[in-house]
Amino acid sequence: MSAWIIRLCVSVLLLVLIFSLVPFADVLAAARQISPLLWLGALGLFLAGHAAAAAKWRILIGGGISYRQAFRAHLAGLAANLALPSVAGGDVVRAGLVMKHADDKARLAMGSVADRLIDTLGLVLIALAAGWIAWRPRLDSDIWIGWPLLGLLALVATGLAGAAMLDRFASRQEPSGKLLRLLAQMIHSAAGLARSPGRLLLCLAISMAVQCLFVGINIAFAEAAQIAAPVAAWFFAWTTAKIIAIAPISLGGLGVREASMAALLVPFGADPAQVVAIGLVWQSVLYVSGLIGFLVQLQRPPPAKLTMERS
Repeated sequence: MSAWIIRLCVSVLLLVLIFSLVPFADVLAAARQISPLLWLGALGLFLAGHAAAAAKWRILIGGGISYRQAFRAHLAGLAANLALPSVAGGDVVRAGLVMKHADDKARLAMGSVADRLIDTLGLVLIALAAGWIAWRPRLDSDIWIGWPLLGLLALVATGLAGAAMLDRFASRQEPSGKLLRLLAQMIHSAAGLARSPGRLLLCLAISMAVQCLFVGINIAFAEAAQIAAPVAAWFFAWTTAKIIAIAPISLGGLGVREASMAALLVPFGADPAQVVAIGLVWQSVLYVSGLIGFLVQLQRPPPAKLTMERS
């Protein structure tokens, strides 16, 4: 509870700082240019994006869990992200809701970790590519995106190879104790995912497509508010701000995301007050989707399928 209060205080302080630097009237005027129809369309697309994200998570966590159960749990995770200290809190909630249905609980745990890592990798790749496109014409010297990408790919390859090596080592041992057996099972699950590069690439493609959809929604908000900034700059600033907001220092990134995005878009001619307005409108979409996720949990879960034998 104390961590939640600290993060809430950080978000409040950041919002106070933001509104001391940018006129609140300008933020409100920009927000009012977003029509209710556009906002409802954004909410629908946001939920559709998370329907795809739930399918991605289900691919990674193994059998025993239906898509309906996975999507319901994923919505619960969205709701939890609004109240728990960090994004990881929502991941724990959604995994906990489907744990009793999972065929392999170690695979569920590792699949959930892999899902978060894939999402982060997708954000980094988009930020690197968009940053290269957006900043290259503005710098005197030419820059090359290859080295960061090569380093990132080398890190991923090292992680996959390391999982396979640990699995071979663990398979030769006879772990004693519940904790060591659980660790060996998780290593085996990680190695199993590493041996399916096609599945991992598919999940990465889904993740990046969903993130691009979310950036597109923010660009639509920006166009409605008449914010002058290149499309590539929006892709760079939005994904980078989301990566920064992952740090567990605020309540769901509130305040951190808006301040980061405004600072990153100022060099591209965007007005900070308008960018903050877009960030807060986007936050309203997040909060309403979280409320929907909470209301879904109040409904009775779908009954288990019964098999009937013919006499």
